[in-house]
Amino acid sequence: MADLGKDIKKLGFGLMRLPQKDGAIDLEQTKEMVDKFMAAGFTYFDTAWAYAGSEDAIRQALVERYPRESFQLATKNAAWIRCETQEEAQAQLETSLRQTGAGYFDFYLLHNLGEHRTQVFDKFDMWNFVQQKKKEGLIRHVGFSFHSTPEELEEILQNHPEMEFVQLQINYADWDAPAIQSRRCYEVARKYGKPVVIMEPVKGGMLANPPESVQKILKDAEPDMSVASWGIRFAADLEGVITVLSGMSSLEQMEDNLSYMKDFTGLTDAQRATLKKAQEEMARIPLIPCTTCNYCAKVCPQDIGISGTFTAMNLLTLYRNKAGAKHQEEWLVGSHGRKPAAECIKCGACEEVCPQHISIREELAKAAEALKD
Repeated sequence: MADLGKDIKKLGFGLMRLPQKDGAIDLEQTKEMVDKFMAAGFTYFDTAWAYAGSEDAIRQALVERYPRESFQLATKNAAWIRCETQEEAQAQLETSLRQTGAGYFDFYLLHNLGEHRTQVFDKFDMWNFVQQKKKEGLIRHVGFSFHSTPEELEEILQNHPEMEFVQLQINYADWDAPAIQSRRCYEVARKYGKPVVIMEPVKGGMLANPPESVQKILKDAEPDMSVASWGIRFAADLEGVITVLSGMSSLEQMEDNLSYMKDFTGLTDAQRATLKKAQEEMARIPLIPCTTCNYCAKVCPQDIGISGTFTAMNLLTLYRNKAGAKHQEEWLVGSHGRKPAAECIKCGACEEVCPQHISIREELAKAAEALKD
């Protein structure tokens, strides 16, 4: 298992954010990007049943144009999306095979495990299903993607040692962030000997435009390198990594990534020191010191999504990206059945149990104002 992906170069083409034209995926530009990627010696492509139009696009741009053994294709099963029965959950594999025309998947992932979503895969016995499909030759390697706590990751890996790899959100900004805990999740995966596919190395594009003081550190060190390149190189420098996914959505992004990853062999000590400075500078920016312990959630009579709101607000403070912050709020609050900050009744129960002594009522009021439409 340790050799999994040893012949795969350290840049993967994430197909979640393909270029758009007139409201649809720009197939011609996608083909051009695929051609540049393959010509540079890169071969790992990552799609998902849940990425609208992506599987169909990669069939036309890649599968129908290149020999099947010349690339690795990964896709994902999201059993927790619109599946009421085991049959519906399992049918996602058939749909993915049909849409991609790939014949088999080199890497097949149970998608976005963590919290209540893991229970859905248990309920539909997806663990045994994917092992059976591996025996049938429809899947070469089975793993899962994950967005939750290191403790939960450890529990899954203990329960399912048959999983061959893990896909984790890792970047230099989230490395020690309490809400993401990239470092600790990575360390758990390595503890269990699982190779890692890295997603979000540029944090959905946000590390292409980090705080100005962070940008200055990176640009002073290497004026000719893109700011985004530091995120991908940080991730690719870690041990036990199969590949680092970049959700490229333009030829320019593709060309930039290829320019520094084509011959990437690792970071120098000076480059690691620069990234450490960037991390330290980020840590100096005043944020809401929420560790997502969620003691507040246990006592809130309104069921306000307090920690999710604070994660969104910290995102807004760091990256000045309101759309990204609102998307985070919608996912961590609304999608998890919590109420928005505006519905806080200011009872103060949360503040009595907060280990970080946050002025929660005041911060929620600020968030309600900052994140409103």
